[in-house]
Amino acid sequence: MPDETEEPHVRRTLSEAAARQLANATKTRAQWSGITPRWLVSFLPWTPVEAGIYRLNKVREDDSLADADVACSPRRDIDSDLPLTFVDYEATPREYSLNAVSTVLDVQTRVSDLYSHPYDQIQEQVRLLVEKVKEKQEAELINNREYGLLTNAHPSMKISTRGGAPTPDDLDELITKVWKEPAFFLAHPRAIAAFGRECTRRGVPPPTVTLFGSPFITWRGLPLIPSDKLYIDEAGKTNILLLRTGEKKQGVVGLFQPGIPGEVAPSLSVRFMGINRKAVASYLISLYCSAAVLTDDALGVLEGVEVGKYHQYPFNYA
Repeated sequence: MPDETEEPHVRRTLSEAAARQLANATKTRAQWSGITPRWLVSFLPWTPVEAGIYRLNKVREDDSLADADVACSPRRDIDSDLPLTFVDYEATPREYSLNAVSTVLDVQTRVSDLYSHPYDQIQEQVRLLVEKVKEKQEAELINNREYGLLTNAHPSMKISTRGGAPTPDDLDELITKVWKEPAFFLAHPRAIAAFGRECTRRGVPPPTVTLFGSPFITWRGLPLIPSDKLYIDEAGKTNILLLRTGEKKQGVVGLFQPGIPGEVAPSLSVRFMGINRKAVASYLISLYCSAAVLTDDALGVLEGVEVGKYHQYPFNYA
């Protein structure tokens, strides 16, 4: 007689957990949410410099230039004297020196030797640190104490909002400051969203334009370019910039030096520093850059833009 307590026959199959031991997972590169489009770097025209120095020569702004006598007559009288005048230059023009945004990558050679398939560990580390350096570059272009846009805006080119969210009236007033062929606004994404809501509330939704394959809302034909490096303070306020760009238009330009040792991109170098006695390989990653506002009226700032309290903790780009 069969044992009635014996369990019936159970058909067993290979479990998924066991099968995974023989399977290769498809792996992605390391994803970092701190990477942004860095539109400011793309929209700025970049001027090459020599020896890391850019001298900004300017006309001396005084009464002698305003009172310069320029003759205008229907015909030239040979016996009459032409007015004599000249344009004076500033005797001590400002010089911009390229600043370095740098970091050092250390990689244990055992790690790079044994764990570099399917992705090379050194290449991946360099790729991510280059992204971090480029994020720092954009932050410095806006906030650096020496050459940052916010620091170098002339006091006469700064205006305050009428209170609350940014309005079409605010941006119109900013355009009156930078009226000579302005190129684009630069603002935090939350400021752009607040402006869009205000326009919709007033029944004038802003049109969009496609640049570099991406859509941007516009005002008076000028695109509003987002950058999270225009920080929001604890009171929920930020700034909006309006720029004229390019040397020919006496605008804002970025500065870089081509042909530096170990260059992998314009003004960006990656240099091997050697291997120490602990088998750690080191690589120096450096990006040299600066920016110059060629004339005071090339950059305007709308201050005190309210976008609501927002606890923003910027990535540590240092």
